[in-house]
Amino acid sequence: MIPRSLLLAAAMVTSAATAADPAVRLVTLDPGHFHASLVQKFMYPQVSPVVHVYSTPGPDLEDHLQRIAGFNARAENPTHWDEKVYRGDDFMERLIAEKAGNVVVIAGNNARKTEYIDRAVTAGFNVLADKPMAINPADFVRLRQTFETAAAKGVLLYDIMTERSEVTTILQRELAQVPAVFGSLEQGTEADPAVEMVSVHHYFKEVAGKTLTRAPWFFDVLQQGEAVPDVGTHLADLVQWEGFPGQTLDWRKDIQVTSARRWPTSLTPEQFKRLTGLDSFPDYLKSSVGTGGNLEVFENGEASYRLKGVCAKIRVVWNFAPPAGAKDTHYSMLRGTKALLRIKQSADEKWSPTLYVENRSGAPAAEFAAGLRAAVAKLAVTWPGIEVREAGSAWALVIPEKYNIGHEAHFAQVTERYLKFLADGRLPEWEVPNMLAKYYTTTQAWALGHPGGK
Repeated sequence: MIPRSLLLAAAMVTSAATAADPAVRLVTLDPGHFHASLVQKFMYPQVSPVVHVYSTPGPDLEDHLQRIAGFNARAENPTHWDEKVYRGDDFMERLIAEKAGNVVVIAGNNARKTEYIDRAVTAGFNVLADKPMAINPADFVRLRQTFETAAAKGVLLYDIMTERSEVTTILQRELAQVPAVFGSLEQGTEADPAVEMVSVHHYFKEVAGKTLTRAPWFFDVLQQGEAVPDVGTHLADLVQWEGFPGQTLDWRKDIQVTSARRWPTSLTPEQFKRLTGLDSFPDYLKSSVGTGGNLEVFENGEASYRLKGVCAKIRVVWNFAPPAGAKDTHYSMLRGTKALLRIKQSADEKWSPTLYVENRSGAPAAEFAAGLRAAVAKLAVTWPGIEVREAGSAWALVIPEKYNIGHEAHFAQVTERYLKFLADGRLPEWEVPNMLAKYYTTTQAWALGHPGGK
């Protein structure tokens, strides 16, 4: 069920807890990615302000703590987190022994993330994990076992799928459920898929108003994960969430990954220094340095697959920096028997995601437009202010700016959903099977791109 507003007020989440007696106590495990801090960009009434952090010492941890301190010190809507930090190589053992909270947040180096998730769940913690929860087939096998453990122990394991909160994505999903406009989802072919998702990311970016410093291990695909198992997790999730909403998928029989490939982004030593602050490549990256002296990072990839007979394609691209005025971009296409729904985010859209509807029903343009406007008018009950305008041979949805709250704020929305699940004591029935379906898709794509498993 889509919330009626994108407001971040914590009152969205119902809970018996009070500020004096919070039901949820967060524990942050070895934070190595800025996503760990974004879970705490806002306060939640049912979450204790005291957060215990267990980590190895080093710059990743200090960067995380500085971001939290920045949230606490900001002039507008400051937070008041109280970080209790343990620094030591035995951080995992201490976390399990002390059990200082009941929800572990995991966002960092992905090489051991599946292990960390498994150990936390086995110890009886709920886990809110950044994507990806698995980056190769061996991880997927362990993740399957971990979900079985979570069910046996009555704890909730959930991954952070922020793209479900993007307004154009929500409206694309909603329009795809209007048969009078969209018809039904076509099956397509591998050469001409019915669903296509493309994500373009950039190493050089700003987060929370500051230039992001990347950890050097981020450029080691053995630690970060390659394109499809990493960022592609979001795309595989959206294929399922938009194309098969509320349906329970079975990874054993509903998915056939038919092809996959990978290719590198080349970073000069100067670019690497600008991103990490290091004057040279660490030893673990030197095997990825090409003959020209540049670092070859295999963080680009694509996969084609069939999901319940529907042909889908996902593609992830990493560049050093975006064009002037641009940012990370998302492209999404769903092709129905009556309409094609397409999200574009290019210079033509001034780099803002825009949802287009293209008539392929055979009906006259005026008749199709009338049906589309009627459907959008119904959606406007939930999303006041959305409208339709002509855009050449297609129509574009006009979405009020108040709904474009940005990627960082989506982390709070995911957290709020998770807190509601904790209060209910369960996830929606389709969530766990579909998480398994998603990670089976991405890790099988990895396997196809690595003949012999290398």
